[in-house]
Amino acid sequence: MLDVEYVRAQFPAFSEPSLQGQAFFENAGGSYACAPVIDRLTRFYTQRRVQPYAPYEASRLAGAEMEEARARLSALLGVAPDELSFGPSTTQNTYVLAQAFRRFMRPGEAIVVTNQDHEANSGPWRRLADDGIEIREWRIDPETGHLDPEDLGALLDESVRLVCFPHCSNVVGEVNPVVEITALAHAAGAFVCVDGVAHAPHGLSDIGSLGADIYLFSAYKTYGPHQGIMVIRRVLAETLPNQGHRFNGEVLHKRFTPAGPDFAQVAACAGIVDYVEALAAHHGITVTDVPGLMRAHETRLLAPLLEMLRDRNAVRLIGPDDAARRAPTVALALNRPAQEVAEELAAQGIMAEGGDFYAVRPLQAMGVNPRHGVLRVSFLHYTSAAEVAALTQALDAVL
Repeated sequence: MLDVEYVRAQFPAFSEPSLQGQAFFENAGGSYACAPVIDRLTRFYTQRRVQPYAPYEASRLAGAEMEEARARLSALLGVAPDELSFGPSTTQNTYVLAQAFRRFMRPGEAIVVTNQDHEANSGPWRRLADDGIEIREWRIDPETGHLDPEDLGALLDESVRLVCFPHCSNVVGEVNPVVEITALAHAAGAFVCVDGVAHAPHGLSDIGSLGADIYLFSAYKTYGPHQGIMVIRRVLAETLPNQGHRFNGEVLHKRFTPAGPDFAQVAACAGIVDYVEALAAHHGITVTDVPGLMRAHETRLLAPLLEMLRDRNAVRLIGPDDAARRAPTVALALNRPAQEVAEELAAQGIMAEGGDFYAVRPLQAMGVNPRHGVLRVSFLHYTSAAEVAALTQALDAVL
């Protein structure tokens, strides 16, 4: 069992006086930062705020902390250090990748995208149609939001060079079988790009074992600073044209970073690993067991919330109602604008949000008016049973 009291002690937000009496359920938009990340960020800004990699001591330490973040985070993810790149956001990282594929592909070749994705892993690829690249859409079930791997087969042939899909949609919530989908794409000779933004907060994956060629997620949703993290496996990274400075083209982790990184935030990402390792040590498990520990806690908390929502006739739950099949990112289509309901919840100490969450395509595909949007309540392993009970009570009142 997850020691929630210990976990919450690692996040300063839970002891912040201004946040007392409020339960945070907008974690899919960005998590609280853990103490090791905040400590490292503070140390960098106070002691190392210089250009890194020079011979003087402050600069040497700045560079060493940045390299530590890359080495430890890549080890946690099961990839080589130079296969991991940092960037300002996942959306911007994806745009850089799309420009690389624009030069790599020929007119008439194809990319498969889904209409289950957040716009970050859809829009940049769809724009390549202007350069003669064929865009094929792998569509969700309009009732359930489910993305069926069997439907992918009909879209694959020798002209497909890339298949893009989410590990988990930020509104549907269902966890997609990445290994199975990747195997199908690779068998057809295509590379795979997985948007892991909505899944990573619930336990950082062993990306090496998933088989994906590209995996993207956001550090600010995994208890860290506002950075996008991008893994590009070596074979593909060396094949795609360099998008960084000409003289950095031979350095794998710089090939897809056109601008200089945020030194302090890169260094602070090592704090994510500090936290995961501390969590493992406290519970007497290995770091590879931590995602399972997180998910088990989240699933236990999610089940009664889904049970309550099943009985609400005026509420449409987006995605599966089985807690074991989805992340605790719960989107609800209502008979009135979702933002109004979020405001009513805020008056009861529930921090949630209503809107389209840049998931306009999946909402439209499921017949949801994006202008009304959905009410989204989302939590992480640091959420307590008492907070979920308060959420359930507040939802029952406002719905």
